[in-house]
Amino acid sequence: MSSWRSPRSESDSTSVADVGYRYENGERLPIEVLVFEMDPDHVAAFCALDHEVWTLGEAYHGTSVGDPDHHIPFLSKEVWLDDAHPGRVTLVFVWESIEAWMHMGDSTTQAELQARFDAAFEHEVRLVSAPHEDSSFGIHRWSRFERL
Repeated sequence: MSSWRSPRSESDSTSVADVGYRYENGERLPIEVLVFEMDPDHVAAFCALDHEVWTLGEAYHGTSVGDPDHHIPFLSKEVWLDDAHPGRVTLVFVWESIEAWMHMGDSTTQAELQARFDAAFEHEVRLVSAPHEDSSFGIHRWSRFERL
C-alpha cells in the first residue's frame, strides 16, 4: 500500500493545476447555518423562493442586478437536502466577514425579506437549528479543498 503525499506544503493556498485541485487554508470566514423542516412536498417551492427572496435579496440589497458598483456580501451559499430526512433543508452561507454578515442581518432588512417570503410561501416552515447562534457566531471555514 502506498501513501499519498501532497506535492505542496500544508500552508500553501494556491492552485495546483497540474494535479487538478486547489487547496486553501488559514482562512477565518464566518459560516451561517440554518436548518429548516417542512412538508417534503413543499421543499422545491421553498428552495426556489428562498433563492428568489433571500439569496438574491441579500446579494443585491440596496442595489440592482448588473450594478457595476455592487458588492455581494457573502462568498457562497449552498442548499443541502437530506434524503434520510425528507423535508429538511440546510442553508450554508460563507460570509466574507462578520461585519458584512452583521450589516446584512440588521432588523429592517431581515423584516423586509421575511415579509416578502411569508407573503409568497403559505406553508408551515420550522427553523430547527442555527448552529452559528449556538456558538456565538464562532463557526468559521479554515480550509477548502476543491477539484479543478
